[in-house]
Amino acid sequence: MDGGQYHFDRLPDAAVDAFRLSPLALGAATFGTEWGWGAEKDEARRLFDLYVERGGNFIDTAVTYTDGSSEHLLGEFARGKREGLVLATKYTTLRREGDPNSGGSQRKNLFASVETSLRRLGTDYIDLLYLHVWDFVTPVGEILRGMDDLVRQGKVLYVAISNAPAWQVSRMQAIADLRGWSPLVALQLEYNLVERTGERDLIPMAREMGLGVVPFSPLAGGVLTGKYGRGDLAPVGGSSDDGTRRDFNLARGGITERGLAIADVVKEVARELGRTPAQVGLAWVLRRPDVTAPIIGARTSKQLEDNLGALEVELTGAQLARLDDASGPELGSPHDLLASGFGRELVQGDMRVETRR
Repeated sequence: MDGGQYHFDRLPDAAVDAFRLSPLALGAATFGTEWGWGAEKDEARRLFDLYVERGGNFIDTAVTYTDGSSEHLLGEFARGKREGLVLATKYTTLRREGDPNSGGSQRKNLFASVETSLRRLGTDYIDLLYLHVWDFVTPVGEILRGMDDLVRQGKVLYVAISNAPAWQVSRMQAIADLRGWSPLVALQLEYNLVERTGERDLIPMAREMGLGVVPFSPLAGGVLTGKYGRGDLAPVGGSSDDGTRRDFNLARGGITERGLAIADVVKEVARELGRTPAQVGLAWVLRRPDVTAPIIGARTSKQLEDNLGALEVELTGAQLARLDDASGPELGSPHDLLASGFGRELVQGDMRVETRR
């Protein structure tokens, strides 16, 4: 990642001309300590400088990350470097308690959130704007029209989506295409060796509908770094060195026996390679065929240095197979049938059909 140009060259169709991006994105959710973890301003500055000095140009935040400090700090750090950066932010999460219009996907919150982000980031435009969390209320036409209006006004360059059902995303993409509105160019989802259920529908949908895949939490909230053990399966409230972050992960079901078993395999592979578990976990995500740029969320310069080392990791075919076997998700119906020999026989008989794309 040293000083070079990296291309977002896995983005198909509508998204292919969007950006030239570094292969790892920097997550700015750790900029600020308002959530009980993260980096103070000086350390956040070191994270930003280290990432940019190594050739990184893709930074991810959201209007409510660390209660607004993330965008404020990122805007300050990016001053003088803005044109060389691709800044992504998100809207929909509640900005003010008790105010229903300060959250959700509706037009009022969309425009207010974007204006807030522009002020904090100290910029005239947002490179990539995500709908952050699906609200099950706002009509898709209202969302798409609002996003397209912002693109036409020059306040947003490209639009994207996160944390939404695959069928809604594909529906939105089809409507945008039919009406000539700005298409979605990227899909952000949780994707790592512990959480691979996106392989059922979300990732194949992104491939077919022309969205780049930008995984968040590629290290499963720290589980794949080896920092957690079986003793962390029970809530003990702040006794671990990770404090509230550990409790947060435990509360959302992020620390499980299955996840720790997968982490054990990651540690075995890391020992074989003379690498850290974090580097192996990231290297696996980097080599997934549909992934564009995983988002790394370091709290210290040491962690970021370690994460960047994943770009140099070469996994053997046998090691990849072990990681895949330890973590493969159950795809369920109808995917198991469609992928089976029986399913193919139902459609093709004993003939072999090849497709070329």
